[in-house]
Amino acid sequence: MKEIKKVAIIGTGPSGITAIKNFSDQGFAVTAFDRCEGVGGNWRFNDPSGHSSVFETTHLISSKYTSFYEDFPLPDSTPDYPSHTELLSYFNAYTDHFDIRKLIRFNTEVTNCRKLDGDRWEVEWKTLGSNVTNLDEYDALVICNGHHHKPRYPDYPGEFTGELLHSHEFKSAKPFQDKRVLVIGGGNSACDVAVETARVSKSTSISWRRGYYLIPKFMYGLPTDVQAIKNRWMPDFLRGPFTRVMLEIFQGKNEDIGLQKPDKSLNATHPTVNSELYYAVRHGKVKPHVDIERYEGSKVVFKDGTSEEFDVIIACTGFKIKHDFFDKSLINYEEGQVPLLHKMIPADINNLYFIGLFQPLGCIWPGAELQSKLAAQHLLGNWKPKKSIKALIERELANPDVKQIDTPRHTITVDDISFRARLKKEIKRSISA
Repeated sequence: MKEIKKVAIIGTGPSGITAIKNFSDQGFAVTAFDRCEGVGGNWRFNDPSGHSSVFETTHLISSKYTSFYEDFPLPDSTPDYPSHTELLSYFNAYTDHFDIRKLIRFNTEVTNCRKLDGDRWEVEWKTLGSNVTNLDEYDALVICNGHHHKPRYPDYPGEFTGELLHSHEFKSAKPFQDKRVLVIGGGNSACDVAVETARVSKSTSISWRRGYYLIPKFMYGLPTDVQAIKNRWMPDFLRGPFTRVMLEIFQGKNEDIGLQKPDKSLNATHPTVNSELYYAVRHGKVKPHVDIERYEGSKVVFKDGTSEEFDVIIACTGFKIKHDFFDKSLINYEEGQVPLLHKMIPADINNLYFIGLFQPLGCIWPGAELQSKLAAQHLLGNWKPKKSIKALIERELANPDVKQIDTPRHTITVDDISFRARLKKEIKRSISA
């Protein structure tokens, strides 16, 4: 009788639960680990582990029409842009429908993963609150804990003497009642935090390092991602300029309301999907600023020479890709490119898979579902890359879906539709083999 391979899966957020489902579907003996009390990862508002990155009013920035597992569609009653509460219910329903909760060790921290001879893995773990460590061996290791663990703070000269926190700590606007708030960043979290704090603060300002495109959630009666799919017949060199013109016609120009004009292509930075910041700026609720020059106590001096006093700074400046349970000599993706085939398989380490370690121009879990299916087929031996993994990774890095600016935040971007198509093509090849 063929021996059943044991697979360890770290993380049970949206990527982790689909990895559990798809590896167990192929007959692997799966054990999953998660620090939280239940599934959902970032979407677990106020989980005691402190892991969650959502706040009280968080809603999805891709629509329900593009944001579901193919094996388990969203309910018809789901609103166009579901809330974090509705999404957590969806992830729990997925978990229960496929009966995979029994495979998960919750309230558990993985402290070390060590490669053994024979392409096996030793996983060291402990229950939260306990000093007792446990060691188990597995035939393969699947990493699904994402890239929202280690906050990245901006580094400016001087010292700010007010309260400085990261968006990871932001849960509600209530603590900022009657305070002077500065939000740093132009991404989705920054714009959401600025809008939310502006409802209760004495004043809210937002500082951008560069110009960002603000994408409304609806255009011409449709969710914007649905509208974007309708425009994919256009070649790339036309689609970007056409979309920029449509945005300006639809909502106006950044520079006309004090926001910086983007000087790069539409996808050179991760687009910000937000319909409310324009509204807040034009109603005088959020004041735009350029990048920061320096701190002077409670005063912030901006690069255009203006300055302002603040009580609180909220840095919405992203996260570092860190895997503290790996020795850095084995895995370290903190800086530079992330060399993984299909954002999933390293070239020189066998039986190791990363699921969900990518940032799509769209929703992450449909792509993670497909990654999981392909990874399981690879571990079974049913799917083999056509060339060496190293050569394919080099080609993938040299030909990204979109050319983005060189910053730590833009190392794992994929075009959602193109990425899914590539994965489906490889899955089909494995099934027909």
